[in-house]
Amino acid sequence: MDIVGFLKSQFICHLLICYIFIVSGLIINFIQLFTLILWPINKQLFRRINCRLAYCISSQMVMLLEWWSGTDCTLYTDPESYHKYGKENAIVILNHNFEIDFLCGWNFCEIPGVLGSSKVLAKKELSYMPIIGWMWYFLEIVFCKRKWEEDRKTVVQKLLNLRDYPENFWFLIHCEGTRFTEQKHQISMKVAEAKGLPKLKYHLLPRTKGFAVTVQCLRNVVSAVYDSTLNFRNNENPTLLGVLNGKKYHADLYVRQVIHILIPFKQERIPLEDVPEDEQECSTWLHKLYQEKDAFQEEYYRTGTYPAVPTVPPRRPWTLLNWLFWALLLLYPLFQLLINMINSGSSLTLASFAFVIIIASVGVRWMIAVTEINKGSTYGNNDNKQKQK
Repeated sequence: MDIVGFLKSQFICHLLICYIFIVSGLIINFIQLFTLILWPINKQLFRRINCRLAYCISSQMVMLLEWWSGTDCTLYTDPESYHKYGKENAIVILNHNFEIDFLCGWNFCEIPGVLGSSKVLAKKELSYMPIIGWMWYFLEIVFCKRKWEEDRKTVVQKLLNLRDYPENFWFLIHCEGTRFTEQKHQISMKVAEAKGLPKLKYHLLPRTKGFAVTVQCLRNVVSAVYDSTLNFRNNENPTLLGVLNGKKYHADLYVRQVIHILIPFKQERIPLEDVPEDEQECSTWLHKLYQEKDAFQEEYYRTGTYPAVPTVPPRRPWTLLNWLFWALLLLYPLFQLLINMINSGSSLTLASFAFVIIIASVGVRWMIAVTEINKGSTYGNNDNKQKQK
């Protein structure tokens, strides 16, 4: 292992990275709190400012993937569509198989410069999570309790509020509702059998109601649907801990507009007006899309590639520059404090510092555990509660 790789694997480096992320994130959350005074005066200015503040947080995560771990993300897409990225609002359908698929989704948003304004449909519990959850609150993220009878009115209102959003945005949605596991897949396929739906090999059944409402509320605001499929080469099993350790992964992201099974892998753009507005028809459309998506996934496993010309988009420097800014701002006072504590020679002071380090390490491990599949949501594991949304 070279010296750079050795340093990346050291826990002290991980602590410093997490210190920068946590402290800068809390500072930004605090600034966001003060932007609330702008909402009744100039709502659009409030939104533009919070897009930039949110970028300061989320781009640090993307920096870890791009610059720290050096992960290569190869993009496969139609060149005509590629030139439209970032110039139109879009709904982005993502598969949900990996611990860092959210991070690769953010990386995809960074390519055309819509990371700061990107939206998601997220579970309500995340809104209470410091830094990212609080950041999402100011970005007007759509939170749901995963109980559709309670969620519908709130989700509709939140989506309608985005109709006059001043920045181009991508709305990222995992239609499966939860990460793929074998247990969840078996339960999901029992539901498919009960409902008379074709079984899927590599995906869970999509929850269609949230997608249908999203299409209804954002029609005439969102221009297109991007269906994205993420895979990693050589059966890599990427984790956030691996990224933090500087491990390099090789991601393949295919952004397709539609794939016809009868005309294999033909690409066409999906304008939003081509997606049915009626809830039942939209549900049928989405199920068909996932059947096509499943056939496409099988083709990837068979060939190890996508049927398109690969492109490795150049890394934008802003994620790295943003992180360097916060590192320079926050590391100097930390080292100054550490030097003063050592010079003081006080046993109580040093013990207090050691205690803080232990608490910080526990906090870092907790944040990483949030992304781990085996410690993730149990949503979809209960056969009796497996109701398709």
